[in-house]
Amino acid sequence: MVSQQPTPYSRPEHAAQEIIRLAALMAQLRNPEGGCPWDLEQTPETIAPYAIEEAYEVLDAIQRQDWQAFPDELGDLLLQVVYQSQLAREAGQFDLATVARMVTEKMIRRHPHVTFGPEVLGREPTHVNTATPAQALPAQWEALKEQERRKLVEDGQSGGALAGVPPMLPALLRAAKIAGRAARVGFDWPDVSGVVAKVHEEIDEFTVELEKGDKDRMQDELGDVLFSLASLARRLDLDPEACLRQACDKFTRRFEAVESKLARQGLSMQDRPVEELDKLWQDVKHEQG
Repeated sequence: MVSQQPTPYSRPEHAAQEIIRLAALMAQLRNPEGGCPWDLEQTPETIAPYAIEEAYEVLDAIQRQDWQAFPDELGDLLLQVVYQSQLAREAGQFDLATVARMVTEKMIRRHPHVTFGPEVLGREPTHVNTATPAQALPAQWEALKEQERRKLVEDGQSGGALAGVPPMLPALLRAAKIAGRAARVGFDWPDVSGVVAKVHEEIDEFTVELEKGDKDRMQDELGDVLFSLASLARRLDLDPEACLRQACDKFTRRFEAVESKLARQGLSMQDRPVEELDKLWQDVKHEQG
């Protein structure tokens, strides 16, 4: 039997039914009696990389505005949550209900300006929250997160302002988050010019090591350059990963255009001098804007 296609008008209980069905499917895949041999071999570590891959496929669908593929990609990402929850349940750690409850309670804490009904609270609200201007909400959100982090520090569950930034994040994104956390406790330049100056300082330090030719020192100093650039992006409210993805896409378009120009002449890049390639590159930049 084919399940009914989801629509924007599906009722909440329909979503609950499908989540229950998905959780049951995952449990059967992991059932030693009649389950899937491949799924039975998996561990939290072996399937973790798939969550990262699926998250990027979700991002790709959004950027391409492929709304037909979007729900399918979200489903793949949701499967990773259900999968990890099933493994944790088998290990006696937690289950899918725990995951849903914890994120719901966290969102309630972080939205004190919203009056949630009994379907969320499990009871009637004790009071009506006052409206908060939209422009004040990001600061309120960060303040509430900071309160939660301080509570973890007090309880001995966290190491301080930088604790909780996942080491496995893409490095530029991790750098921006680290810089943001540091800034929230006052470790930041008073204005963006200080960050720009820091970028130039790090480039100068890299140049010194470049002239010496010490690869280990070059790696260290180039890392500082990249970190300072990620800090600058954060200060300008830009996503450094998005900036670099945009640069990669732009480079790819221009590179392929140069290849195409040469191919129409029966030529290839390997055959042409760098001066000619640079001229073609500048032509493409002018054409594409």
